[in-house]
Amino acid sequence: MAPKFDPSQVVEVYVRATGGEVGAASSLAPKIGPLGLSPKKIGEDIAKETAKEWKGLRVTCKLTVQNRIAKVSVIPSAASLVIKALKEPVRDRKKVSCVMPLLLISEETNDNSPSH
Repeated sequence: MAPKFDPSQVVEVYVRATGGEVGAASSLAPKIGPLGLSPKKIGEDIAKETAKEWKGLRVTCKLTVQNRIAKVSVIPSAASLVIKALKEPVRDRKKVSCVMPLLLISEETNDNSPSH
């Protein structure tokens, strides 16, 4: 039998999610179910936190769980930061399948670019 979970212990769980969308509760359940949390409620919390500036982008979310209360923080990947820097329009994943970038990052935007 698995050891009993201590609710006062701080546990960090990492989840990949699409910004602004409620993910499937079935994918969250194996990770946060043993901690005594509702996957549906956590999915809504992740969607609310990522909808602000990461809408439509895949980002990693860190859930810090203590006393059965989860705090969501977003950890963007390099790809998410590049897409955000390109100011790409938000796309509907169900309608648009392949999107090619429309702009290139200028050297003014990138401060650390090597001179050619």
